[in-house]
Amino acid sequence: MEHVFRHRGVHTLSDRVSAPVHDVPFEPPAWARALRVHLSYDRTAGTIDLGCEGPDGFRGWSGGAREEYTIAPEWATPGYLPGEPEPGTWRVLLGLYRVPEEGLPYEVTISAYDTPPALTEALGALGALGAQDAVPPGERPPPAAVRRGLPGLSGLTWAAGDLHAHTVHSDGALTVPQLAGHARDLGLDFLAVTDHNTTSHHPELPAAARASGVTLIPGQEVTTDLGHANAFGEMSWIDFRRPPETWAHAADAAGGVLSINHPVAADCAWRHPPGIGAHAAEIWHWSWWDRTWGAPLAWAGAWSPNPVMLGGSDFHRPEDGHPPGSPTTWILAEDPSAPASIVNAIRAGRTAVSASPDGPLLLRHGPDFLVLDAEGLILWGPAIRHVIQAPLTTLPAQPGPHRLETPRNEIIALCT
Repeated sequence: MEHVFRHRGVHTLSDRVSAPVHDVPFEPPAWARALRVHLSYDRTAGTIDLGCEGPDGFRGWSGGAREEYTIAPEWATPGYLPGEPEPGTWRVLLGLYRVPEEGLPYEVTISAYDTPPALTEALGALGALGAQDAVPPGERPPPAAVRRGLPGLSGLTWAAGDLHAHTVHSDGALTVPQLAGHARDLGLDFLAVTDHNTTSHHPELPAAARASGVTLIPGQEVTTDLGHANAFGEMSWIDFRRPPETWAHAADAAGGVLSINHPVAADCAWRHPPGIGAHAAEIWHWSWWDRTWGAPLAWAGAWSPNPVMLGGSDFHRPEDGHPPGSPTTWILAEDPSAPASIVNAIRAGRTAVSASPDGPLLLRHGPDFLVLDAEGLILWGPAIRHVIQAPLTTLPAQPGPHRLETPRNEIIALCT
């Protein structure tokens, strides 16, 4: 049995100004065991994000990446949470990301089924079966600290990874297992999976981590028109519709970390108030394509006198040209195989950033700076200017953020 609801309307600029997210309420019949929602509008004229909220709370988000989703008892479209549709009022969420002056007509079609559709039928066009995928074969490289000969420090170990990547659960091209295998083949120790405004990928992370040997950190990219932030750690969904101060509170309550993302990245720049209680900031992002450009470091200095600086590739698909680990974030952690240990190290500020896992490296290692593979570069900080002349250099550490740069002022590495 199938029952179909249809809703037609026109979103205006006034709608977009009044609230970034609108909804279409509906009440499925009592016999419904699966729901399918389809959104139609002229994608050449504007952009409407798509999501779902059930009577018991948030059920998923796909932004502008999809025009349709299905929620069934045992499975759901990536980005959405499976489960029996509970009785009551449901809401199709519509984010008004881009609306033209003349308005944007749209149609929402909601189908309720008494028999859930087959998983292969619904996801055949997507070509991804999520956790059912096998991790692509490949030999696990040695850990980055071993590969690069980095010493430990009082029971702590350096690990190399990426803190910003997406899968088919939002607008990425790879499944969670495929992404984990890709990170492994690139020599990363850890990877945060940070799909937009959803946690539907979290259940897949442990199995993919075991299969790949890469530590996978639960993450979510809290995404709004005025800026994005990554929340790292085991926590429930963060409501992006609420003020950003509440995001940091939610992360704190769960023992996680909130990081402001790509604060000066074109239309995704951070335009919320800076003082929201975030623990770190993604200063090095792929959008920093000319690293002689000083705006990201200037923002970091204005944001905090001693910022915890992170890097993230913001990986979506291989053809984009910025693979996981470009840039690489280095973490000094108690146990790099444990996601919580990585998160705790970020909170403690034990971080550094390099262009790649094997690129020149600047680390704050206890009372010293360790500078690796950086001959001819300049160590630059508030009270130090030093030309590096050896493959491994040790210098007394100074307070504050430091960097390695070329003679033409191109940033090569950062150190919190």
